[in-house]
Amino acid sequence: MAVQRAALHGMLLLAAAASGAAAAKVPAVYVFGDSTADVGNNDYLPWSIPRADFPHNGVDFPGGRPTGRFSNGLIGADFLAIAMGFSGSPPPYLSLMAATAANSSRSSSEVTRNTTMAAAAAYMSGANFASAGSGLLDSTGSTISMTQQIGYFSDLKDQMSNRLSAGKVADSLSKSIFLISAGSNDAFDFFSQNRSPDSTAIQQFSEAMISTYDSHVKTLYHLGARKFAVINVPLIGCCPYLRSQNPTGECVERLNQIAKSLNDGIKDLFSNLSSEMQGMKYSIGSAYQLVSSLIQSPHAAGLEEVKSACYGGGRFNAEIGCTPHLQLLQ
Repeated sequence: MAVQRAALHGMLLLAAAASGAAAAKVPAVYVFGDSTADVGNNDYLPWSIPRADFPHNGVDFPGGRPTGRFSNGLIGADFLAIAMGFSGSPPPYLSLMAATAANSSRSSSEVTRNTTMAAAAAYMSGANFASAGSGLLDSTGSTISMTQQIGYFSDLKDQMSNRLSAGKVADSLSKSIFLISAGSNDAFDFFSQNRSPDSTAIQQFSEAMISTYDSHVKTLYHLGARKFAVINVPLIGCCPYLRSQNPTGECVERLNQIAKSLNDGIKDLFSNLSSEMQGMKYSIGSAYQLVSSLIQSPHAAGLEEVKSACYGGGRFNAEIGCTPHLQLLQ
């Protein structure tokens, strides 16, 4: 979407700063999800097609360079972390692994030891495992599945346990924030296979998704997570690409119905889990409602255009993928 980017960026950053503090409010933030939360993990996947390591991604990010975020600037994971007292999203997990691996091959044991200690110290304030193109289902995408993301977190916990007592690790994790932003790609995949699903098909898909979500949350809980920040599925039927495929140019309402069905299930799931699992707390951020309000009242948020992508080509700037040579819509 084309926006008055500086105004929107300033508004979000001001809101985050207003709720933030000089000292971190929680020990760490751990991030799981798709392109809405990825801050560069896909840059370390040589086979990955979804990647954001080229302009104009990052044009409004400090320094004006691409960072692996699928955005002109900061993303939700950054704003949440800032609100918790950090400078931004924790680093992509694979960047920490790459740094450790690169230095472990050097002859200097001092360099290796220092790098390993630095990576371990970084773990203590969190890590971002999100991978663009992934979903809640392992069958969605070909990047880092949610199952693998949680597996990486389990490995990270083992690294923490090598430095701290079991009690201190458990205490740190129980006070940390676990952000999950996923589900859109699963819905896209389902819709691509059945463009006219009836209510029964949508219900069956939603139930399968929620069952998988349930399993992921329980795994994280048993690994020590207690505080969950959940971003639900946006109004994905209104994204520029779907509009470009619709002869009327309007939102694809059937896909929005799928998103709403998933969100109803997510709401019920976390309500039930929090009553069953001791110490679990959660908050759901409605990306669905946020996008809906921006489409209905764009000028209130400083937006001028809410149908077209910020850059790309073809109808609604969405029929040709983002490439550096294409003009950025101001």
